[in-house]
Amino acid sequence: MFSYDIIEHGQPLQKVTKETPRPKGTEVLVRVTRAGVCHSDLHIWDGYFDLGGGKRFYVKERGCVPPFTVGHEPFGIVAAVGPAVRGVKIGAKRLVYPWIGCGKCAFCKAGQENYCLSQRFLGISKPGSYATHLLIPHPRYLIDATGIDESFAATLSCSGLTAYSAINKLPKLGPKDWVAVLGCGGLGLIGLSILHAKGIRNVIGCDIDPGKLEAAQKLGAKKTLDSRAPDAVQQLQSLAGGNLAAAIDFVGMPATLGLGFAALRKGGRCILCGLFGGEITLPLPPIAQRAVAVMGSYVGNLQELKEVVSLAKKRKLRPAPVETRPASEVNRTLEELKGGRILGRVVLDFEHVEA
Repeated sequence: MFSYDIIEHGQPLQKVTKETPRPKGTEVLVRVTRAGVCHSDLHIWDGYFDLGGGKRFYVKERGCVPPFTVGHEPFGIVAAVGPAVRGVKIGAKRLVYPWIGCGKCAFCKAGQENYCLSQRFLGISKPGSYATHLLIPHPRYLIDATGIDESFAATLSCSGLTAYSAINKLPKLGPKDWVAVLGCGGLGLIGLSILHAKGIRNVIGCDIDPGKLEAAQKLGAKKTLDSRAPDAVQQLQSLAGGNLAAAIDFVGMPATLGLGFAALRKGGRCILCGLFGGEITLPLPPIAQRAVAVMGSYVGNLQELKEVVSLAKKRKLRPAPVETRPASEVNRTLEELKGGRILGRVVLDFEHVEA
Protein backbone atom coordinates (compact mmCIF):
# COMPACT_ATOMS: atom_id res chain seq x y z
CA MET A 1 0.00 0.00 0.00
CA PHE A 2 1.00 3.64 -0.12
CA SER A 3 -0.07 6.83 1.59
CA TYR A 4 0.56 10.56 1.38
CA ASP A 5 2.22 11.43 4.67
CA ILE A 6 3.28 14.49 6.59
CA ILE A 7 7.04 14.07 6.89
CA GLU A 8 7.62 17.58 8.19
CA HIS A 9 4.89 19.99 9.30
CA GLY A 10 4.21 22.69 6.74
CA GLN A 11 6.08 20.89 3.96
CA PRO A 12 4.51 19.02 1.00
CA LEU A 13 3.13 15.59 1.79
CA GLN A 14 5.26 12.73 0.50
CA LYS A 15 4.16 9.50 -1.13
CA VAL A 16 5.26 6.63 1.10
CA THR A 17 5.15 2.90 0.37
CA LYS A 18 4.55 0.62 3.33
CA GLU A 19 3.37 -2.88 4.15
CA THR A 20 -0.37 -3.41 3.84
CA PRO A 21 -1.79 -4.25 7.29
CA ARG A 22 -3.51 -7.57 7.92
CA PRO A 23 -6.69 -7.40 9.99
CA LYS A 24 -6.89 -9.36 13.24
CA GLY A 25 -9.82 -10.17 15.48
CA THR A 26 -12.65 -7.73 14.71
CA GLU A 27 -10.54 -5.53 12.46
CA VAL A 28 -11.54 -4.64 8.90
CA LEU A 29 -9.18 -3.56 6.14
CA VAL A 30 -10.74 -1.00 3.79
CA ARG A 31 -9.37 -0.28 0.34
CA VAL A 32 -9.88 3.48 0.20
CA THR A 33 -11.50 4.80 -2.99
CA ARG A 34 -12.39 8.33 -1.85
CA ALA A 35 -10.84 10.58 0.80
CA GLY A 36 -12.28 13.99 1.58
CA VAL A 37 -9.99 16.93 2.31
CA CYS A 38 -11.08 18.84 5.39
CA HIS A 39 -9.96 22.22 6.73
CA SER A 40 -8.92 20.47 9.94
CA ASP A 41 -6.28 18.65 7.91
CA LEU A 42 -4.58 22.02 7.42
CA HIS A 43 -4.07 22.40 11.16
CA ILE A 44 -2.50 18.96 11.38
CA TRP A 45 -0.38 19.77 8.34
CA ASP A 46 0.78 23.01 10.00
CA GLY A 47 1.31 21.15 13.27
CA TYR A 48 -0.82 23.31 15.56
CA PHE A 49 -4.12 25.00 16.35
CA ASP A 50 -4.10 28.75 16.98
CA LEU A 51 -5.40 29.50 20.48
CA GLY A 52 -4.95 33.26 20.11
CA GLY A 53 -2.66 35.63 21.96
CA GLY A 54 0.41 33.86 20.59
CA LYS A 55 -0.65 30.55 22.17
CA ARG A 56 -0.74 27.29 20.23
CA PHE A 57 -1.92 23.75 20.74
CA TYR A 58 0.55 21.42 19.04
CA VAL A 59 -0.93 18.33 17.40
CA LYS A 60 2.01 16.20 18.52
CA GLU A 61 0.30 16.26 21.92
CA ARG A 62 -2.49 14.20 20.33
CA GLY A 63 -0.11 11.74 18.77
CA CYS A 64 0.23 13.41 15.36
CA VAL A 65 3.99 12.98 15.18
CA PRO A 66 5.51 12.81 11.67
CA PRO A 67 5.64 10.69 9.67
CA PHE A 68 1.85 10.65 9.87
CA THR A 69 -1.06 9.95 7.52
CA VAL A 70 -3.90 12.49 7.75
CA GLY A 71 -7.44 12.32 6.40
CA HIS A 72 -10.73 11.55 8.18
CA GLU A 73 -13.34 11.39 5.43
CA PRO A 74 -12.90 7.85 4.09
CA PHE A 75 -15.06 5.83 1.72
CA GLY A 76 -13.95 2.51 0.34
CA ILE A 77 -14.34 -1.21 -0.26
CA VAL A 78 -13.89 -3.95 2.32
CA ALA A 79 -10.68 -5.68 1.26
CA ALA A 80 -10.09 -8.11 4.13
CA VAL A 81 -11.59 -8.95 7.53
CA GLY A 82 -10.34 -10.44 10.78
CA PRO A 83 -11.57 -13.87 11.91
CA ALA A 84 -14.02 -12.42 14.43
CA VAL A 85 -15.76 -10.07 11.99
CA ARG A 86 -19.47 -10.59 11.39
CA GLY A 87 -22.02 -8.70 9.32
CA VAL A 88 -19.86 -7.35 6.50
CA LYS A 89 -18.45 -9.11 3.45
CA ILE A 90 -15.36 -8.56 1.36
CA GLY A 91 -16.22 -6.35 -1.61
CA ALA A 92 -18.86 -4.31 0.24
CA LYS A 93 -18.67 -0.55 -0.30
CA ARG A 94 -18.80 1.36 2.95
CA LEU A 95 -18.51 4.83 4.45
CA VAL A 96 -16.20 4.89 7.48
CA TYR A 97 -17.00 6.60 10.78
CA PRO A 98 -13.62 8.05 11.82
CA TRP A 99 -14.29 9.37 15.35
CA ILE A 100 -13.45 6.14 17.13
CA GLY A 101 -13.10 6.06 20.91
CA CYS A 102 -11.66 3.57 23.39
CA GLY A 103 -14.98 1.75 23.67
CA LYS A 104 -14.72 1.49 27.45
CA CYS A 105 -15.17 4.95 29.00
CA ALA A 106 -18.47 6.57 30.03
CA PHE A 107 -18.58 8.66 26.85
CA CYS A 108 -18.15 5.62 24.61
CA LYS A 109 -20.71 3.58 26.53
CA ALA A 110 -23.17 6.47 26.13
CA GLY A 111 -22.66 6.48 22.35
CA GLN A 112 -20.53 9.64 22.40
CA GLU A 113 -17.21 8.26 21.15
CA ASN A 114 -16.41 11.65 19.63
CA TYR A 115 -15.95 12.94 23.21
CA CYS A 116 -13.62 10.09 24.26
CA LEU A 117 -10.45 11.23 26.02
CA SER A 118 -8.55 8.11 24.85
CA GLN A 119 -9.51 8.67 21.26
CA ARG A 120 -8.47 6.59 18.29
CA PHE A 121 -9.61 9.14 15.70
CA LEU A 122 -8.55 8.31 12.16
CA GLY A 123 -6.17 10.87 10.68
CA ILE A 124 -5.63 12.49 14.08
CA SER A 125 -4.38 9.89 16.55
CA LYS A 126 -4.39 6.92 14.15
CA PRO A 127 -3.34 6.67 10.47
CA GLY A 128 -5.88 8.35 8.23
CA SER A 129 -7.46 8.11 4.80
CA TYR A 130 -4.89 9.76 2.53
CA ALA A 131 -3.92 6.20 1.70
CA THR A 132 -4.88 3.22 -0.38
CA HIS A 133 -5.71 1.13 2.69
CA LEU A 134 -7.14 1.86 6.11
CA LEU A 135 -7.46 -0.45 9.13
CA ILE A 136 -10.73 -0.14 11.09
CA PRO A 137 -11.02 -1.75 14.57
CA HIS A 138 -14.61 -3.01 14.19
CA PRO A 139 -17.25 -3.34 11.46
CA ARG A 140 -19.73 -1.23 13.44
CA TYR A 141 -17.82 1.81 12.15
CA LEU A 142 -18.77 0.96 8.55
CA ILE A 143 -21.97 2.43 7.14
CA ASP A 144 -23.82 1.35 4.02
CA ALA A 145 -24.15 4.45 1.82
CA THR A 146 -25.56 2.66 -1.22
CA GLY A 147 -27.17 5.03 -3.71
CA ILE A 148 -25.16 8.09 -2.67
CA ASP A 149 -22.47 9.49 -4.96
CA GLU A 150 -19.25 8.11 -3.47
CA SER A 151 -17.39 11.42 -3.37
CA PHE A 152 -20.32 13.16 -1.71
CA ALA A 153 -20.71 10.22 0.69
CA ALA A 154 -17.09 10.57 1.82
CA THR A 155 -17.71 14.16 2.94
CA LEU A 156 -20.56 13.08 5.19
CA SER A 157 -18.24 11.47 7.75
CA CYS A 158 -16.89 14.86 8.82
CA SER A 159 -18.38 17.94 7.16
CA GLY A 160 -21.88 16.48 6.95
CA LEU A 161 -21.70 14.98 10.42
CA THR A 162 -20.21 18.09 12.03
CA ALA A 163 -22.90 20.30 10.54
CA TYR A 164 -25.67 17.87 11.46
CA SER A 165 -24.53 17.57 15.08
CA ALA A 166 -24.26 21.37 15.42
CA ILE A 167 -27.75 21.81 13.98
CA ASN A 168 -29.06 19.26 16.51
CA LYS A 169 -28.00 21.72 19.21
CA LEU A 170 -30.22 24.54 17.96
CA PRO A 171 -32.79 25.89 20.44
CA LYS A 172 -36.47 25.33 19.77
CA LEU A 173 -37.35 27.66 16.90
CA GLY A 174 -40.55 29.64 16.45
CA PRO A 175 -42.02 30.67 13.08
CA LYS A 176 -40.39 34.12 13.24
CA ASP A 177 -36.99 32.92 14.42
CA TRP A 178 -33.92 32.99 12.17
CA VAL A 179 -30.66 31.06 12.06
CA ALA A 180 -27.38 32.52 10.76
CA VAL A 181 -24.81 30.31 9.06
CA LEU A 182 -21.43 31.96 9.61
CA GLY A 183 -19.07 30.82 6.88
CA CYS A 184 -20.28 29.22 3.65
CA GLY A 185 -17.33 26.97 2.93
CA GLY A 186 -17.41 23.19 2.92
CA LEU A 187 -19.03 23.00 6.37
CA GLY A 188 -21.42 25.89 5.97
CA LEU A 189 -22.78 24.79 2.61
CA ILE A 190 -23.63 21.27 3.73
CA GLY A 191 -25.04 22.86 6.89
CA LEU A 192 -27.41 24.91 4.75
CA SER A 193 -28.47 21.77 2.95
CA ILE A 194 -29.17 19.97 6.23
CA LEU A 195 -31.12 22.93 7.63
CA HIS A 196 -33.28 22.90 4.49
CA ALA A 197 -33.78 19.14 4.80
CA LYS A 198 -34.96 19.64 8.38
CA GLY A 199 -37.53 22.20 7.25
CA ILE A 200 -35.71 25.24 8.66
CA ARG A 201 -36.25 27.96 6.06
CA ASN A 202 -35.43 31.23 7.86
CA VAL A 203 -31.69 31.02 7.28
CA ILE A 204 -29.14 33.76 6.59
CA GLY A 205 -25.87 32.78 4.92
CA CYS A 206 -22.90 34.95 5.94
CA ASP A 207 -19.53 35.05 4.19
CA ILE A 208 -16.97 37.42 2.66
CA ASP A 209 -16.89 35.62 -0.71
CA PRO A 210 -19.63 36.54 -3.25
CA GLY A 211 -19.26 33.15 -4.95
CA LYS A 212 -19.89 31.33 -1.68
CA LEU A 213 -22.89 33.53 -0.92
CA GLU A 214 -24.33 32.66 -4.31
CA ALA A 215 -23.83 28.97 -3.58
CA ALA A 216 -25.48 29.49 -0.19
CA GLN A 217 -28.64 30.79 -1.85
CA LYS A 218 -28.80 27.72 -4.07
CA LEU A 219 -28.57 25.47 -1.02
CA GLY A 220 -31.35 27.10 0.96
CA ALA A 221 -30.26 30.45 2.40
CA LYS A 222 -33.27 32.77 2.21
CA LYS A 223 -31.04 35.80 2.77
CA THR A 224 -27.31 36.47 2.61
CA LEU A 225 -24.90 38.92 4.21
CA ASP A 226 -21.45 40.11 3.25
CA SER A 227 -19.90 39.91 6.71
CA ARG A 228 -17.12 42.35 5.76
CA ALA A 229 -19.58 45.25 6.08
CA PRO A 230 -18.63 47.65 8.91
CA ASP A 231 -22.23 47.49 10.16
CA ALA A 232 -22.54 43.72 9.74
CA VAL A 233 -24.02 43.23 13.22
CA GLN A 234 -26.78 45.74 12.56
CA GLN A 235 -27.42 44.27 9.11
CA LEU A 236 -27.66 40.75 10.50
CA GLN A 237 -30.08 41.88 13.20
CA SER A 238 -32.14 43.70 10.58
CA LEU A 239 -32.22 40.73 8.19
CA ALA A 240 -33.49 38.58 11.05
CA GLY A 241 -36.07 41.15 12.08
CA GLY A 242 -34.54 41.21 15.55
CA ASN A 243 -35.22 37.48 15.93
CA LEU A 244 -31.84 35.82 15.43
CA ALA A 245 -32.41 32.75 17.58
CA ALA A 246 -29.14 31.07 16.72
CA ALA A 247 -25.87 31.47 14.87
CA ILE A 248 -23.76 28.49 13.84
CA ASP A 249 -20.11 29.46 13.45
CA PHE A 250 -18.59 27.14 10.87
CA VAL A 251 -15.38 29.20 10.74
CA GLY A 252 -14.35 29.63 14.35
CA MET A 253 -12.47 32.93 14.37
CA PRO A 254 -12.99 36.07 16.47
CA ALA A 255 -14.74 37.99 13.68
CA THR A 256 -17.34 35.31 12.99
CA LEU A 257 -18.12 34.40 16.58
CA GLY A 258 -18.22 38.09 17.51
CA LEU A 259 -20.71 38.79 14.71
CA GLY A 260 -23.04 35.94 15.61
CA PHE A 261 -22.91 36.55 19.35
CA ALA A 262 -23.57 40.28 19.08
CA ALA A 263 -26.57 39.83 16.77
CA LEU A 264 -28.43 37.25 18.87
CA ARG A 265 -31.83 38.04 20.29
CA LYS A 266 -32.48 37.47 23.99
CA GLY A 267 -32.27 33.77 24.77
CA GLY A 268 -30.30 33.12 21.58
CA ARG A 269 -27.60 30.54 21.12
CA CYS A 270 -24.23 30.71 19.35
CA ILE A 271 -22.91 27.29 18.36
CA LEU A 272 -19.20 27.06 17.55
CA CYS A 273 -17.80 24.17 15.51
CA GLY A 274 -15.21 25.84 13.26
CA LEU A 275 -11.55 25.57 14.27
CA PHE A 276 -9.90 28.42 12.37
CA GLY A 277 -8.42 29.76 15.60
CA GLY A 278 -7.95 32.77 17.82
CA GLU A 279 -9.55 33.99 21.02
CA ILE A 280 -12.36 36.33 21.96
CA THR A 281 -13.22 38.43 25.01
CA LEU A 282 -16.87 38.72 26.00
CA PRO A 283 -18.29 41.02 28.71
CA LEU A 284 -19.92 38.83 31.36
CA PRO A 285 -23.00 40.80 32.57
CA PRO A 286 -24.74 40.88 29.14
CA ILE A 287 -24.47 37.10 28.84
CA ALA A 288 -26.71 36.76 31.88
CA GLN A 289 -28.84 39.82 31.09
CA ARG A 290 -29.54 38.64 27.54
CA ALA A 291 -29.75 34.97 28.60
CA VAL A 292 -27.60 34.01 25.62
CA ALA A 293 -25.30 31.03 25.31
CA VAL A 294 -22.09 30.14 23.53
CA MET A 295 -21.51 26.41 23.16
CA GLY A 296 -19.18 24.15 21.27
CA SER A 297 -20.00 21.24 19.01
CA TYR A 298 -17.30 18.77 18.00
CA VAL A 299 -17.91 16.48 15.00
CA GLY A 300 -20.68 14.01 15.91
CA ASN A 301 -21.50 10.50 17.07
CA LEU A 302 -22.06 7.30 15.12
CA GLN A 303 -25.85 7.47 15.34
CA GLU A 304 -25.84 11.02 13.97
CA LEU A 305 -23.76 9.91 10.99
CA LYS A 306 -26.30 7.18 10.29
CA GLU A 307 -29.04 9.82 10.34
CA VAL A 308 -27.11 12.05 7.92
CA VAL A 309 -26.61 9.11 5.56
CA SER A 310 -30.33 8.34 5.79
CA LEU A 311 -31.17 11.89 4.73
CA ALA A 312 -28.81 11.58 1.77
CA LYS A 313 -30.23 8.21 0.75
CA LYS A 314 -33.74 9.67 0.75
CA ARG A 315 -32.51 12.48 -1.54
CA LYS A 316 -33.43 15.07 1.08
CA LEU A 317 -29.97 16.66 1.01
CA ARG A 318 -29.03 19.02 -1.76
CA PRO A 319 -25.39 18.05 -2.44
CA ALA A 320 -22.94 20.84 -1.76
CA PRO A 321 -20.31 21.42 -4.46
CA VAL A 322 -17.86 18.50 -4.50
CA GLU A 323 -14.87 18.21 -6.83
CA THR A 324 -13.09 14.87 -7.24
CA ARG A 325 -9.37 15.08 -7.94
CA PRO A 326 -6.61 12.48 -8.43
CA ALA A 327 -4.92 11.56 -5.16
CA SER A 328 -1.65 12.88 -6.58
CA GLU A 329 -3.07 16.41 -6.36
CA VAL A 330 -3.21 16.34 -2.57
CA ASN A 331 -0.63 19.09 -2.08
CA ARG A 332 -2.24 21.44 -4.61
CA THR A 333 -5.54 20.85 -2.88
CA LEU A 334 -4.17 21.67 0.57
CA GLU A 335 -2.57 24.87 -0.73
CA GLU A 336 -5.80 25.99 -2.42
CA LEU A 337 -7.86 25.15 0.64
CA LYS A 338 -5.49 27.16 2.81
CA GLY A 339 -5.82 30.09 0.43
CA GLY A 340 -9.63 29.95 0.50
CA ARG A 341 -9.81 29.13 -3.21
CA ILE A 342 -12.04 26.06 -2.98
CA LEU A 343 -15.82 26.18 -3.24
CA GLY A 344 -17.40 23.40 -1.23
CA ARG A 345 -15.31 20.26 -0.84
CA VAL A 346 -12.51 18.44 -2.68
CA VAL A 347 -12.34 14.65 -2.51
CA LEU A 348 -9.25 12.67 -3.49
CA ASP A 349 -9.67 9.70 -5.84
CA PHE A 350 -7.66 6.70 -4.59
CA GLU A 351 -9.71 4.23 -6.61
CA HIS A 352 -7.77 4.74 -9.84
CA VAL A 353 -4.30 4.31 -8.38
CA GLU A 354 -2.36 1.09 -8.01
CA ALA A 355 -2.14 -0.10 -4.44
